[in-house]
Amino acid sequence: MSAPTDLHFPFSAIEGQAALQQALLLLAVDPQLGGVLVEGPRGTAKSTSARALAELLPSGHFVNLPLGTTEEQLQGALDLEAALQSSAVQFRPGLLAQAHQGILYVDEVNLLPDGLVDLLLDVSASGTNRIERDGVSHQHAARIALIGTMNPEEGQLRPQLLDRFGLFVRLPNVPDVDTRKRIVRTRMAFDADPARFCAQHAQAQSQLRAQIAAARAQLPHVVWPDAVFDAVAQRCQQSGAEGVRADLVMLRAARAQAALAGHDQVSLADVQAVAELALAHRRSADAAQPPSPTGQANDPNGQQDQHQQPQRQPPNQAQTKAQTSKADAPSNNADHSQPDGWGGMAAPRHTGIEPVKALRPFTAKKA
Repeated sequence: MSAPTDLHFPFSAIEGQAALQQALLLLAVDPQLGGVLVEGPRGTAKSTSARALAELLPSGHFVNLPLGTTEEQLQGALDLEAALQSSAVQFRPGLLAQAHQGILYVDEVNLLPDGLVDLLLDVSASGTNRIERDGVSHQHAARIALIGTMNPEEGQLRPQLLDRFGLFVRLPNVPDVDTRKRIVRTRMAFDADPARFCAQHAQAQSQLRAQIAAARAQLPHVVWPDAVFDAVAQRCQQSGAEGVRADLVMLRAARAQAALAGHDQVSLADVQAVAELALAHRRSADAAQPPSPTGQANDPNGQQDQHQQPQRQPPNQAQTKAQTSKADAPSNNADHSQPDGWGGMAAPRHTGIEPVKALRPFTAKKA
């Protein structure tokens, strides 16, 4: 059965990406969180989720920012046609104006020039686009929900830019077989009949739209008690986050979380729910990692902590016999027969400075 081409995968039908959905909903409630950066491998529903979120916003705008975009195309510039025809200085809106009240999506944001990334983050946090160029002095509202994605295999963002993204989500690969099956079944059902699939999730989508609208209206009235400020400051201090941007983002995100739940006051549970989204990309290397469900520290790179010493395995009989024979064997060099913490290699020998034959001074020939 054919369906209109403007049907997109419903946000409420996304499987296996709870953390990503939570971060995007918080951004929908408070776009001035500073954007969401999503890091993950290919095929983990990054762009699908971003486009699906736009369907839940009142404007429905979804603007995709190409990697080859210039600063003029992004911010806007002088309308040359109007200037030539009527000698009038007139502003021509850019992509930021088109994305107002909607989603501005940047795929592979780590490949975008640093200057454009800096500009995007400024506008995302302030909600205003200011242009001073070519005799044009103009500003306009640009309340955008900035979503950037990146594949770590293709490079990283500079730490200064990474810190300016409000929330960060690191997507793992599909964790298990059951989740993989659910994702594939859901996607195949959508591809087979998009209209029917969207109709089945229409009620859930309508509820999400109403929840976001109510949370946006409730947001200015949600307050933070002193206990929340104490909890946020303690978490950020323990994480080793530089400056206070992490504190501000966590407080705003916790307020959006409370507004989504219909509460008029932020609770410690709200802080707990958003803490990792605000700290995952700001935690210092030597700070303690948050405990995982198994009780071990989480490593954001999925690797063993470099400071954790590997457990020594008991040697077998063959290894013990070989080591004993090696220890009893005579050696011509008693000082260097045993390795000293060099992974099985002999310790380095000290070499003295040897005299070098003096060089004769160079005398230039006469012309």
